[in-house]
Amino acid sequence: MQNVRVVLIGGTSHAGKSSVAQAVADRLGFAYRSTDLLARHPGRPWRTPEREVPPHVAEHYGTLPVDELIRSVLDHYERLWPRIEELIAEHATGDGPGLVLEGSALWPARVAGLGVPRTRAVWLTADDAVLSDRVRASGRYEESTDDERHLMDKFLARSVRFQALMTEAVEGHGLVRLDTGGRSVAEVAEAVLAAVGAQSR
Repeated sequence: MQNVRVVLIGGTSHAGKSSVAQAVADRLGFAYRSTDLLARHPGRPWRTPEREVPPHVAEHYGTLPVDELIRSVLDHYERLWPRIEELIAEHATGDGPGLVLEGSALWPARVAGLGVPRTRAVWLTADDAVLSDRVRASGRYEESTDDERHLMDKFLARSVRFQALMTEAVEGHGLVRLDTGGRSVAEVAEAVLAAVGAQSR
């Protein structure tokens, strides 16, 4: 692990990236960042105590079919990639603390072509039923209106489809994927560290 300065953790929404990445960062003494903070695509389409769903977000999920939702988010990630690449290179070659960077924007083909030293990557996946349970719990599905449920269902459909495409790309490029099913955050973080260590040997 001495040669590693950047750990990338990709995956679809609600795969557990944020919690695992923070745990890995704590273990390594690295900084933690999310690609979501660089520029956000239309966010999660459900209410929280602090936030109503903006009209443009409701329209985005309410009117676009799943294929167009996928195209939209992939286009967003493509525009965002130069900033991500710059951030990775800055930490990989710098003298400050290392970086654990997580986010759906870490698309496998882009990462495979990075060529940045001391950088390792892992993608997390979860069973479709697990993703469904997590999205519905986060959005309080049972307490929601039919219209609100429709937006959550579209978000979930996009997440599941995104994961299928991502998994295909991970395997096509011979990259590392870990299934999070049935494991605690600490256990998945340990598996990530083991995978990163194996890539470094």
